[in-house]
Amino acid sequence: MQIGVGEFFTSPIAHSPLVPTAEVVYSVECASSLPRGLTMKSSVSACPVPFEQQPLNEYEELKESWFFRWATLDLPRYIRKLLWIWGWSWLLVGPIAAASFPPAKHPVQFALAGTAGAALFLAFVLLRLYLGWTYVRSRLANATIFYEESGWYDGQLWAKPPEMLAQDRLVVTYQIQPVLKRLTQTFGVLAIVSIMGALVWQLL
Repeated sequence: MQIGVGEFFTSPIAHSPLVPTAEVVYSVECASSLPRGLTMKSSVSACPVPFEQQPLNEYEELKESWFFRWATLDLPRYIRKLLWIWGWSWLLVGPIAAASFPPAKHPVQFALAGTAGAALFLAFVLLRLYLGWTYVRSRLANATIFYEESGWYDGQLWAKPPEMLAQDRLVVTYQIQPVLKRLTQTFGVLAIVSIMGALVWQLL
């Protein structure tokens, strides 16, 4: 088994229903598409998990999706995406802030209120990104996979072979954890900016 590690990020929802009972199914190997730079010996044994519910394929789908891949972009492009979201959110929060604090009379309050509203919208976007990546991380890190054969009523559990579990956890360590760290740091910056805005508001 080999894995290539990028400098910071190399380019990642799925099904999570709960069922009253679940059958544990054991198999030797589960063939699925692998991230670039990752190879794994396959087996002729049938994998009971449907292709689209296999954790590595869920990871690939997430990584290639228009929205969730934002978190894997290089830092300048990632920041531009965040600023783009923050800027467009002013179309929603700007009129509300202007109605509460007319810019001509209360320009500072208007700017602070609009900035806070736009930051809140951005926080919701970041939260959605974080939840999506966290879900796939748990699917890869867990020793068993929950999957549906045809619907929520026939959920099953399949125990990963040791080789697959080790491989999935390498993907978590080198591909997903850096993304979650970046999102967490972004939340921290957003919180600091919000606190600073609140302090300025108190001084007015």
